[in-house]
Amino acid sequence: MAKCTSCSAPLPANTQYCSYCGVRNDIDLHGKHDYQIIDTASERTCPECEQKLQTIALDSAGSLHIDRCASCFGLFFDVGEIETLLDSAVAPVVTVNLELLANINLDRYPKNATVKYLKCPVCQTLMNRVIYGYRSGVVIDQCKSHGIWLDGGQISHLLEWKKAGGQILNQQKIAAKQAQASSEKAKQAFRKDYSAPEYRFGGQNVDGDLLESVAGLIFKIFE
Repeated sequence: MAKCTSCSAPLPANTQYCSYCGVRNDIDLHGKHDYQIIDTASERTCPECEQKLQTIALDSAGSLHIDRCASCFGLFFDVGEIETLLDSAVAPVVTVNLELLANINLDRYPKNATVKYLKCPVCQTLMNRVIYGYRSGVVIDQCKSHGIWLDGGQISHLLEWKKAGGQILNQQKIAAKQAQASSEKAKQAFRKDYSAPEYRFGGQNVDGDLLESVAGLIFKIFE
């Protein structure tokens, strides 16, 4: 059984709150806060605070460098970097805990957050707001060309989502969509092939037979 990192009391199942001291625990999230500052002021700007972002190196991910705001603690990941962090910071997961997923989202999801559109730290174009992964409960800001912005606290949410099996659910959802798309494509191809004239009514070309009959009738009239 997991224990509270503050008072060492046993943690109740499927929750992160200690019932003894009230501290919220992050379970089995290796090296989440381990980093070193590489550059105190990069060329990229925080979309929330409009100040220069820091460039930090995460020890848990080796050479992975990301941008961080020292004021709001938001993080900007280049394309593909967030997946690298998730893979390196959370131990391999083989099961899905739906109850824990529901509790994480209930606890983490901001109830009265203001909806706003942020500019990409790189190109200053307004980013798209999208859900990251199936049942993650995390709305990210995404620039398709440059990367993903996470508000302060959202990386912890995603790490806990993966630990509870959320990434497995997301992969299953993607596989199901791909299978459905392949099935629909095969059905459409079948309908197209067997709707051709040569496949109608026992393999006879109905349109051609009709024209021949009409032509024969006209010929007899003028004989």
